[in-house]
Amino acid sequence: MLAMPTVLVVDDEPIVRDVVVRYLHRDGFDTLEAESGEEARALIETQAPALVVLDVMLPGIDGLDLCRWIRSNSAVPVILLTARGEEADRIVGLELGADDYVTKPFSPRELAVRVRNVLRRTRVAPATPETIDFGAVQVDGAARVVRKRGTSLKLTLKEFDLLWFLVSHPRRVFSRDQLMSSVWGYEAAVDTGTVTVHIGRLREKLEEDASQPRFLQTIWGVGYRFMP
Repeated sequence: MLAMPTVLVVDDEPIVRDVVVRYLHRDGFDTLEAESGEEARALIETQAPALVVLDVMLPGIDGLDLCRWIRSNSAVPVILLTARGEEADRIVGLELGADDYVTKPFSPRELAVRVRNVLRRTRVAPATPETIDFGAVQVDGAARVVRKRGTSLKLTLKEFDLLWFLVSHPRRVFSRDQLMSSVWGYEAAVDTGTVTVHIGRLREKLEEDASQPRFLQTIWGVGYRFMP
């Protein structure tokens, strides 16, 4: 029998962890638990979970700092748990590369569904062709690797997803709302600034001159397109 993905649940409230873990177990997932950012870091380094459910408000290393650390070291998907009124935390979390967020109080059934959906999105097989070249850059969709002049670049999971989507649809212009829906999985734009931040990071890594992008172009008033 194939092993089910392991989900790390990070929250300093034992009741929240217990409820989330029980619902994840009902869906067949294996789980790990951490009550602090420090404990979570150790588990991520040693146990390599398939996804992290991460509360923003943690003692010591808070959730946003931990999300930033995860994105600098790993492509593991992250779902943030945030207080209902903390829109700023959700925006910052998305900009840091979180894959989804759920506001407290939340339905544990909904969270379990979101875990499954995020894992499904991040494991979708790439469209053909599997390798796309432009300029000095090669994007390997099967291996999820980007190289520039033969050197592998360090992209976050969402940076790669956004790049692959754009290069798979050359010359087509996509609005920020369309990119949020297609890449992040939202039916409506939750935060269009997230797209702008990710485009800027991709330009810094891929373009010869990020201030005058050749490949990832802005179409003012409309959105973005990839020009091969």
